[in-house]
Amino acid sequence: MQEQEKTSLYLVPTPIGNLEDITLRAIRVLKEVDVILAEDTRTSGKLLQHLGIEKRMHSHHLHNEHKATAHLVDRLKAGEVMALISDAGTPGISDPGFYLVRECLKNDIKIECLPGATAFVPALVKSGFSTDRFTFEGFLPVKKGRQTRLQSLASEERTMIFYESPHRLLKTLAQFKEYFGGEREASVSREISKMFEETINGNLDELIEIFSNKSIKGEFVVVVSGATKGGKAEKE
Repeated sequence: MQEQEKTSLYLVPTPIGNLEDITLRAIRVLKEVDVILAEDTRTSGKLLQHLGIEKRMHSHHLHNEHKATAHLVDRLKAGEVMALISDAGTPGISDPGFYLVRECLKNDIKIECLPGATAFVPALVKSGFSTDRFTFEGFLPVKKGRQTRLQSLASEERTMIFYESPHRLLKTLAQFKEYFGGEREASVSREISKMFEETINGNLDELIEIFSNKSIKGEFVVVVSGATKGGKAEKE
């Protein structure tokens, strides 16, 4: 019987809010690996302390992932077993992870990605828009390429999912109105799985009015209905 190839790198989703969303398998893996690669060791340290896990951690984030990846690949090839986690959610989804995964695959290093928490799936399902075909856009470019991206999405027929920060939410909704039309239906979810979780549905005109008159706090997922072939908002 052929011996099963050993996994060297685990991608481990962590809770996006409610700490009960960690899986039993994720806890076991975090306990068993040699080292944990964390986006922010201070944030992840609090989670590990809550779980009763004492483990070496190394920083692996947006600003050092290119430089650090080659060294990490060498260590993985030498036999170390690692877990990659982000501050919240699944590594690689608008978080560090892509470069390390790509280089591991180039070097025939076995990777496992555990299923688990990510913000866009519950926001999509709660929106009431079509879930059979959708596009995840993550964070739009802040400056260069933003208008070009929005122009290209104006006729997108699939449901669109975006991440947005609180200080840019109103500006983004206004730009959606400019490119998609004020009648386009959308859904805004914030603080998913946390105490103040909230989802508000409406067209873009309505959502702009609502968020212009309330405190904007938390992390946001904006889901926008797709356009019909005639360019109008999708209606189920």
